[in-house]
Amino acid sequence: MADCTMPKATLQQLLQGNHKAIENQTNGHIRKTLLRLQSCRTGTLGYHVYRCSDEHCGKIKYQYHSCRNRHCPQCGGLKKQDWMDARMQELLPVPYYHVVFTLPHELNSIIMGNQKAMYRLLFNAASQTLLRFAADEKWMGAVPGIIAVLHTWGQQLSYHPHLHCIVSGGGICKQTNSWKPAVKNGQGILFAVKALSRVYKAKYLQGLKKLLIEQAVMPPPGADMTRLINDMYAKDWVVYAKAPFAGPHAVVEYLGRYTHKVAISNHRITSIDAENKTISFNYKDYADGNAGKQMQLTAAEFIRRFAQHILPKQFCKIRSYGYLANRNRHQRINEMLQQMDLKQHKGLVKTPVAVKMMEQYGVEINKCPCCGKPTLELMKIYYPWKPAADG
Repeated sequence: MADCTMPKATLQQLLQGNHKAIENQTNGHIRKTLLRLQSCRTGTLGYHVYRCSDEHCGKIKYQYHSCRNRHCPQCGGLKKQDWMDARMQELLPVPYYHVVFTLPHELNSIIMGNQKAMYRLLFNAASQTLLRFAADEKWMGAVPGIIAVLHTWGQQLSYHPHLHCIVSGGGICKQTNSWKPAVKNGQGILFAVKALSRVYKAKYLQGLKKLLIEQAVMPPPGADMTRLINDMYAKDWVVYAKAPFAGPHAVVEYLGRYTHKVAISNHRITSIDAENKTISFNYKDYADGNAGKQMQLTAAEFIRRFAQHILPKQFCKIRSYGYLANRNRHQRINEMLQQMDLKQHKGLVKTPVAVKMMEQYGVEINKCPCCGKPTLELMKIYYPWKPAADG
């Protein structure tokens, strides 16, 4: 069962006490997103009306709508579980590795001003690097499965774009259409990290130069891009590869923690002052042996930092490559399972919301809060932007 303890303070509480800071946002998409988070599970977004059918009770219950925004710390639990269940249907009984691609902080200014193009370039450079190494017979000589997840934050809400990749320790051999394990699986190694870093750097900077020539990205005012790119070629870029996961179930556990993660969870927020002017939150200091520490920021600075991590509209932060690419994915996976003499995946069975809520949160959605009987019935659905619908 999920942890249902209530946080002491929330992001929504801070936003509700700092409406002017939201209205002052010059980016319309960011402003709209913050307003959605501010209104989550309030009457502003509408509600369902339930009534207990027990003749001795008749309790009326209002269930306020959630914002369903991917940046909201309060939303997305059921959606995350559905996504994880779908990925479980795609995992093969092979080793999986975790590879992280980071970007130098010197590029932060141009990335912030061109997020969609620069994030897309990050996905392309990382995936192309992994597929190139996997195609090499020295390492694999096959097409692996890759799940890539974009994160943009550090523990202190600093701007730190990086890509978490889950990579299968083997892939589908194009010549034989059969499974081929990675050459150094026995040593717990997928690819050479230093070589991976050099190729990744070259691909990213080549892509950046192309975008600048095409004027698909705009450099910051006064920036000397030629000098910046030369400096970036001279710098060592960080690619981090961890030991393989302890089986597919460990991969799913990891994905559950990181794929639908937002910049900060409410449980990390420890306090907000009475006037909503300062906020304190916990963080891990990785430079100090992962020591737990606390930071205090003004509300304006916290909102500024949080807003940096609101992704561009409709930008996909989770992408798949190799044999996990969307087209014919299910067919490819079942062909490999058949070759491994394993039971094929039949696909997901749709679970009713009531069952999901009970399994994940221990909540009976039709249970009356007054008499405790499973007798709540939907009477009305109200949305502020359209006429109410009777249930």
